[in-house]
Amino acid sequence: MARIILIRHGQTEWNREERFRGRVDIDLDETGLRQAEAAARRIAQWEVAAIYSSPLKRAMTTAEIIANRLGLPVKPLEEINDMDFGAWQGLSIAEVKEKYPELFDLWRYSPQRLRIPEGESLEDVRNRVAAAIDDLVAGHENGTVAVVTHRVVCKVLLCHLLGLDNSHFWQIAQDATAINIFEVKGGIATVRLINDTCHQRGV
Repeated sequence: MARIILIRHGQTEWNREERFRGRVDIDLDETGLRQAEAAARRIAQWEVAAIYSSPLKRAMTTAEIIANRLGLPVKPLEEINDMDFGAWQGLSIAEVKEKYPELFDLWRYSPQRLRIPEGESLEDVRNRVAAAIDDLVAGHENGTVAVVTHRVVCKVLLCHLLGLDNSHFWQIAQDATAINIFEVKGGIATVRLINDTCHQRGV
């Protein structure tokens, strides 16, 4: 049985400012670093065989903090990179509402129907991430793997695992350094944990 520990990265300044991050390579802020340390202490309870991360700094820094506690290297994986938010990257929610009001309404109420201008759709992200996770499961059939990535990636992957279409995107919460766990045996995935942030108490 393969066990995947799926982790969202820690907080950044742009998370606090509610800016669309996408492929902009910003790092964790001070709170994000503390969150990553707390997540590392929590994840140390499992016997993790490998750690994979999105190549962006906010994910890699989170993964490296976890990896240092576990004594493992981090393997960057482009396929689990954040959604390409194209023309929206770097803009605040208020700015997107003003510049793209109809598209923003789609994002809020029918995200499965939206392709970001000059960027990706949720289905694009889901397809590449699901394929990457299939490869990881095949390579770690009897082990536990940690995967550090982004909110959108976690949400669409969990929709995929739960048999939900992307219209349910907003119904799955993913807070900073949220821990999710799923297991795969005989091609069947079982989700054991979603958006667990108990390690953040006092952070």
